[in-house]
Amino acid sequence: MRLINHMNSNLPIILYSKEADPNSIMLRNFLRTHSISFKEFNVGRDKEKFNEMINKSKQETVPVTDVNGEIVIGFNELKLKYLLRIKDEE
Repeated sequence: MRLINHMNSNLPIILYSKEADPNSIMLRNFLRTHSISFKEFNVGRDKEKFNEMINKSKQETVPVTDVNGEIVIGFNELKLKYLLRIKDEE
C-alpha cells in the first residue's frame, strides 16, 4: 500500500519534540517520509518553546504537532494523515 500526499504545501506545521524521544523520532520520520515540510523545536533545550507547547497542548508530553492550529498530542498517525490529507492508495 503506497501513500499519496494531497496536502496544501502552505499548511504551517510545527513539531515540538525532544531529540532522543522515541515518539518524536517516529513522528519526525513520518513527516520526512511523506515529504512534509515542518518547523521543529527541541523543547528539551528551548524553555520558551516548551512553555509555548504547554500553552497549546495543556500538557508536557512530547511530541506535540501543531497543524495549522490543530494540536496533535503524541504520534497519532491516523489523525495526522487526516489533517495532512494523506490518503492510502487503493
